[in-house]
Amino acid sequence: MNHQDENQKVKSKTDGLKAEKQSLNTYAKYTGVAFQMMAIIGLSAYIGYKTDEYYDHKTQWVTALACVLGVILSIYQTIRQLKP
Repeated sequence: MNHQDENQKVKSKTDGLKAEKQSLNTYAKYTGVAFQMMAIIGLSAYIGYKTDEYYDHKTQWVTALACVLGVILSIYQTIRQLKP
């Protein structure tokens, strides 16, 4: 085997590792976005629930409104983060 063949094998392995690392980075990015969405929606639902509990509302309209606002905020945040 000559020197050029060895360089091509090393380059091939390096390219494969780079592609694998990029794939893992992409996976981690999207997983992080999903957890962030869950956190925003969960936190807004909790705040709405505690507000309804504090004011002793019979119908939990603050919780419902907070959940909707949490979903809207999380979608906005996701779009902002995933924009190229």
